Amino acid sequence: MKIRPLHDRVIVKRLEEDRTSPGGIVIPDTAAEKPIQGKIVAVGKGKILENGQVRPCDVKVGDKILFGKYSGTEVKVDGEELVVMREEDVMAVVESK
Repeated sequence: MKIRPLHDRVIVKRLEEDRTSPGGIVIPDTAAEKPIQGKIVAVGKGKILENGQVRPCDVKVGDKILFGKYSGTEVKVDGEELVVMREEDVMAVVESK
């Protein structure tokens, strides 16, 4: 199934992070306070401004991003867990060197 977000929403697949400390201690989700990494899998057309114009989203499909733990709404599509959120919930784009 293909899913297309509306307006300024984006669909993100969470990227698994290493939950083990350098000393070998497993860190539970409740103790992890840093932002979550994800990959954009779909982007809406953009934000509709008050004058009716559409401002395209700054992020694009394939971008690796950071977002807050409680950002967006979790959904399951074809057995895959995704997060639907507004573009404004994206904290940053992680750029490779």
